[in-house]
Amino acid sequence: MTRRKKQSEVPTVRCAIYTRKSTDEGHEQEFNSLDAQRDSGEAYIASQKHEGWQCLPERYDDGGFTGGNMERPALRRLLADIEAGKIDCVVVYKVDRLSRSLLDFAKLMEVFDTTGTSFCSVTQQFNTATSMGRLVLNVLLSFAQFEREMISERVRDKIAASRRKGKWSGGMPILGYTVNDTKLVVDKVETQRVQQIFELYLEYQSLLATVTELNRRGWTTKRWTTKKGMQRGGKLFTKNSLYSLLTNITYIGKIKYKDEVHAGEHEAIVSDKLFRQAQTLLQRNGHTGGRAVRNKHGALLRGLLRCSPCGCAMSHTYTSKGNRRYRYYVCGTAQQRGWSECPSPSVPAGEIERFVVEQIKCIGRDPAVLAETVRQVRGQTEEGIERLYHERTALQQQLRNDNTRLQVAAAMTNDVARVSSLAETQELANQQEDAA
Repeated sequence: MTRRKKQSEVPTVRCAIYTRKSTDEGHEQEFNSLDAQRDSGEAYIASQKHEGWQCLPERYDDGGFTGGNMERPALRRLLADIEAGKIDCVVVYKVDRLSRSLLDFAKLMEVFDTTGTSFCSVTQQFNTATSMGRLVLNVLLSFAQFEREMISERVRDKIAASRRKGKWSGGMPILGYTVNDTKLVVDKVETQRVQQIFELYLEYQSLLATVTELNRRGWTTKRWTTKKGMQRGGKLFTKNSLYSLLTNITYIGKIKYKDEVHAGEHEAIVSDKLFRQAQTLLQRNGHTGGRAVRNKHGALLRGLLRCSPCGCAMSHTYTSKGNRRYRYYVCGTAQQRGWSECPSPSVPAGEIERFVVEQIKCIGRDPAVLAETVRQVRGQTEEGIERLYHERTALQQQLRNDNTRLQVAAAMTNDVARVSSLAETQELANQQEDAA
């Protein structure tokens, strides 16, 4: 009689089983890794039935979540139930199923200790209710974190090796390319747009002015659909996104890894000359703050005129006397070392500009020059027509994509309306049947 009374006084230990798997692979199977972990936990709890252990029916399964952080929905529910006093013991298959981070695990143990909840690992045979179990736990967790760091290092080494071989290491592709079998493949429609963006920047010589023109045309960044069907990109250009495009060496057929540059397996879509011109202009505007593209006084020869005796560039400047302004081109040597160092330290801007214009007019009367000019204009016109053709092709492709999305959305709306109509019809029939 006394023995039966002692057995009935064994307190009940409410046990929750937590399972986790880092990837989504195999979740569609009838019996997957999460089920196997839970079966092991249930069997272990059943073996401790004499201690009053009981398995709670709630499932705490995190499929496709890393153990390197605590951003997991099932773990959050578990912690919420622990703080609500619904759980006495947490059972896992292995320690690293709960966490691979020593810092995160310390936070979890603090929550467990505060609420009086114990922690048990099935395969490693320990329980934090004892001091020996807590010691073994800390040792095992240190090895789990070491394993996680080793995996991260191997992934980084693999990416570095693939970049050094010129391979695309994944991620969202850039404008002008698409991904086919993990390789960058040229998108013929977007290629023309990328080349025109480089040429527009060289024409406007300013990031902001180029962005304004791109947005006026309605051009956007790369639009990409992920494997999960999520839409990425497709936004209007900003100075930062344009700068990132103009400085991306992927466009000249190269791959960059940290400070290393390697030849890529993909095809270049921007010429080295065009790319270098853009980098030179970007660097110049970066050092001067873009002053070279601002010419509020209309100096025709700004950045073109050079001093013949000194061989250095001449900059545009002016002086004011009363309401009149006098413009000059000044030799750089005279500005830096004094006017006595140059025989022609400055020249009147208006006179030299008129002289240059007259010389250009004279050249324009030469039949050979006129013929060459006509030829070049015709060539530029043909290039412009070709660009407009490619732009029309890109717009037609974008229109087809938008129409496809609209048709899908309309079909989904019709399905919802049809289901709603059927539900209303069924409800009406039920009401009539009840009335009858």
